[in-house]
Amino acid sequence: MLKKFDIVTALDICVDFLLHLGEVNPEFGQKEQIIRDYGVELGGSCCIFACQAAKLGLVTKGIGVAGQDSFGSLVLEKLGEAGVITEDIRRYSSIKTGMGAALCKDNGDRAILTYTGTIDGVNPEDFTEDILRNTRHIHIGSYFLMKRLQRSYPKILKEAKKWGAAVSIDTNWDPDESWDSEIEDIFPYTDIYFGNENEAKAISGKQTVSEAVKLLSSKIPVVVIKMGEKGAAVYAEGKEYFRPALKVDVVDTVGAGDSFDAGFVYGWLKGYDFAKCLEIACLCGSCSTTRAGGIEGQLTYGQLIEKIIL
Repeated sequence: MLKKFDIVTALDICVDFLLHLGEVNPEFGQKEQIIRDYGVELGGSCCIFACQAAKLGLVTKGIGVAGQDSFGSLVLEKLGEAGVITEDIRRYSSIKTGMGAALCKDNGDRAILTYTGTIDGVNPEDFTEDILRNTRHIHIGSYFLMKRLQRSYPKILKEAKKWGAAVSIDTNWDPDESWDSEIEDIFPYTDIYFGNENEAKAISGKQTVSEAVKLLSSKIPVVVIKMGEKGAAVYAEGKEYFRPALKVDVVDTVGAGDSFDAGFVYGWLKGYDFAKCLEIACLCGSCSTTRAGGIEGQLTYGQLIEKIIL
C-alpha cells in the first residue's frame, strides 16, 4: 500500500533561548554577568527531527499545538521552511508556546530549563486512523515531557503496526528522573531505540552501557547509542557497528542528537545497511553543530550526496 507520509511525529512545539555563557557560571543574589552571545531558535526534539527528515527529502508530517503568539508563528515558519507538513498543527490563545532556555558552555555541555506549555499539547485522538494507515514510520521523542500521550502510545502503535508502520523512539532525559512512565509498554512495538549513554543506563536501570545495551537489545531489534564527540554505535542482529563523529568546528550541540536520529531513520527507510545508516546519522548530527540552534546547520539531501555515496 502506497503511503502518504514517510514519517509522522508528535511535535513538542517550543522555542529555544540559547544563552552562550562563555566562561560565565550563573549566580543568584541579583548578580549581573555578561554572556558571550544568545539566540532564539526553533526548539523541541521532535521539531528538530522533523526538520532534518524533511530536508533530506522524506515526506514528514507533524502533529502539534502552538500558541497564538509570536513564538508559535516562529515555529510554524521554521517548520514550513524546512518542508514539514504543518496542516495538523492547532493554535490556541489559551496556551503559551513552550520554551526551553539552554545555558551553553564552550565545552559543549549545557543546562536546560523548560516551560512545557504547548510541548504537551498533543492528544491521543490526534493520531487518526487515516494518519496511522498512511504512515511508513512513527518517531517518538520527548517521551517524558509529552505526558498526555504516554498511556495511549501502546494502543496508537499497535494500530500503526497493523498498517505496517515502523517505530523509533528517543525518550530524551526524564526531568523527574524516575524513568518509569510505562516506557517498557511501548518497547514491543519499537523497531529502533535512540539514546545517549546516560539515558540508556537510566532507562534500563543498569550501571554500565554494555549492560544497558544487552537489556535493550533483548526487547528492541535496533539499539543506537549516541556518544557525543566520540561518535555512535549500533547494536543489531547480534553485531556492533561503530562510527566516530566528524571533526567539525562546533558552535553548539543543541539538537545534534535529533538530527542524528533523522539521518539514521532516513537511511533505514531507504534500505541501507546499518553501517551506512550510521554514517549518514553521524554526518547529520555533526554538521548540525556547525551553526547555532538545532536546524540552521542541518544537511539537505543535495548536501548529503555531496558528502557521501548513496
